[in-house]
Amino acid sequence: MRIYFGVLKMAEKKDEKYIKRMADMLRQGSALTDLSCPVCASPLLRLKDGTLWCAKDEKKVIVVKEGEEQAKVTSAMAMEELQKLSTALSDLLDNLEKIKKMKKS
Repeated sequence: MRIYFGVLKMAEKKDEKYIKRMADMLRQGSALTDLSCPVCASPLLRLKDGTLWCAKDEKKVIVVKEGEEQAKVTSAMAMEELQKLSTALSDLLDNLEKIKKMKKS
């Protein structure tokens, strides 16, 4: 019985962390939606930028509307993410060049 109680207690702590994370996100301006995560069935939050987020899985959720091709939606999202990463990489390389120039001076 003790083992079962220990497992149950661990599960409760895990759920407690997720609920605290969700509460923090709500305090920071996220909105609770009427949608649920397709993986864990947890309520989804809408972040300030419009992104749907599962606080339990800590993952972005993409809604594909009926009739839309999943490949098109995920491709568009991947391109957007790639653009953000390219910009970040470019900024890092620019900063590295500036540092190299400062060291030479």
